Amino acid sequence: MTDKPTRVWRIVHSESSTGWGGQEHRVMAELNGFQRRGSRVWLIAPAGSLIFRRASESNVDALPLRPGRWWFPVEMVRIARWLKKQRVDVVNTHSSRDGWLVGLASRLARVPLVLRTRHIDVSYPNRWLSRHAFTTLTDHVLTTSRKITTHFQEMFGLPDERISTVPTGIDLNRFSPAGPKADLSDGHALPVIGMISVLRSWKGHSIFLQAADLLRSNGFNGRFVIVGEGPIRALIEDEIRELRLENRVTLIGHREDVPEILRALGVLVIASTRHEGVPQIGLQALATKTPVVGSDVGGTPEIIRPGETGRLFPSGDAKALAHVIRQTLDEPEATRALCERGRAMVEARHGLDGMIETLDALYQRYLSA
Repeated sequence: MTDKPTRVWRIVHSESSTGWGGQEHRVMAELNGFQRRGSRVWLIAPAGSLIFRRASESNVDALPLRPGRWWFPVEMVRIARWLKKQRVDVVNTHSSRDGWLVGLASRLARVPLVLRTRHIDVSYPNRWLSRHAFTTLTDHVLTTSRKITTHFQEMFGLPDERISTVPTGIDLNRFSPAGPKADLSDGHALPVIGMISVLRSWKGHSIFLQAADLLRSNGFNGRFVIVGEGPIRALIEDEIRELRLENRVTLIGHREDVPEILRALGVLVIASTRHEGVPQIGLQALATKTPVVGSDVGGTPEIIRPGETGRLFPSGDAKALAHVIRQTLDEPEATRALCERGRAMVEARHGLDGMIETLDALYQRYLSA
């Protein structure tokens, strides 16, 4: 791929979430990717959000999004005028509030191409109303997994030409098998099993802790780490105490050195119980040749394929999770082969450059005139 695109675009992404997780990583990956290729990019997000700060650190111009529903009509007009002034080619919205607000503003400003990206698989109680967000206010829907695409087509009757599956691309140089490793041993030469995610209820941390307890009870001598921050940290800490796992499980908070952590893990666990697209951390682990076990939820089976790139277990089944963790460590040759094929798959299908090329082709399709 060349660094110069067929055309230089003027692109805006909007995100009303104030947290920092895979969805926000994806937004920044697209913004930075097109910025490197010479396009003009902007972010619309709450001024107090983490993504707003990350945009500033990446030299991406950001327009503050005012919170509160009472500002909605004023914000819609303000954003519409701003979009028109900037002569924006593409708007891509990512969450519910900004989907409606920026979607309406984009229609007022007559933005040529309005996209809506869905990162997780959810249902909508009022399908008639929600359908407008994905049709009337959107020219094309993007999803991160084939399962989400299929679900949205079933819910809203979207034809194939109006929806695309584009998993988040991985920086193959940063997430490579070679490189430094984080020190997670705590002075012990033991295997380390870890989870890396925002601390949210549906990420399955409770299942992970139950599996750790079962492994300990069966004589497994290893350590467990939970990487990330989020709203359920206190609940996780309570469960660690209840299971008396203080000497086995460590919460190490949010970390930026994710490649180094992945290289230090004996097994990465993806224990999600619902709402999962194609998990970025799964692709990142495959890229670093870190063994992965994942639950059979959402888009995880699209990349963690039994016998090919990793091992799966039934969602919510702590006993099954404990079994596949032990199997991963007890069968090193088979696990090594899975890791080799996982890296090859990411190189072939999930590189960052490939994602940007796919999106650029979509823009060309709609805006070539």
